[in-house]
Amino acid sequence: MLYLVPTPIGNLKDITLRALDVLKEVDLVLAEDTRTSSHLLNHYAIQKPLSPYHQHNEHKVLQHIVEQLQAGKKMALVTDAGTPGISDPAFLLVRECIRVGVKVETLPGATAFVPALVNSGIPTNRFCFEGFLPLKKGRQTLLKQLAEEERTMIFYESPMRLVKTLDEFIVYFGAERQAAVSRELSKMFEENQRGSLQELADYFREKTVKGEIVIVVSGKE
Repeated sequence: MLYLVPTPIGNLKDITLRALDVLKEVDLVLAEDTRTSSHLLNHYAIQKPLSPYHQHNEHKVLQHIVEQLQAGKKMALVTDAGTPGISDPAFLLVRECIRVGVKVETLPGATAFVPALVNSGIPTNRFCFEGFLPLKKGRQTLLKQLAEEERTMIFYESPMRLVKTLDEFIVYFGAERQAAVSRELSKMFEENQRGSLQELADYFREKTVKGEIVIVVSGKE
């Protein structure tokens, strides 16, 4: 059995009781970053072996993990924050487990884009999740396509690229397109800024930005 276990995106109290139960009963926890996950496990006095599973080693360790699962081991897959499979390498392992007949169970729980979307004040009835934009190849082509998107769009971005991305959105979507930027969700210094893309770019240009970031952009009218 492979369990996909969401972990808090900030506040450690946001983990579910069921997630804690699963983490206590599995034989092994697969973690994007073992240091981050060990902090969470220690906080709840859970002592389980941790093994790294991330985008740099996923192909190398995949077969060994699947063989252990087929042999009867129970494993939990966790990411640094949020639900495994959202902008991380969980997909490859899940697909292989399904292919060979290993049962996969996904627990409901925290993910950053849902509170950012609901909190944005931008329509939520239809939306598309784009995650992180390509850094180079295909970026401009994708932005040209998204300029015609009528649904609300959701993006993840790093602090150091936030202003550059907002400036690109202005070029492709227009300066007056309404948007919202959420960072450090559920943490002490949570911030939610709303306004036009131009207003947001000007605001964050004057700040030192830290933390995980979600950008929500209204669709084309």
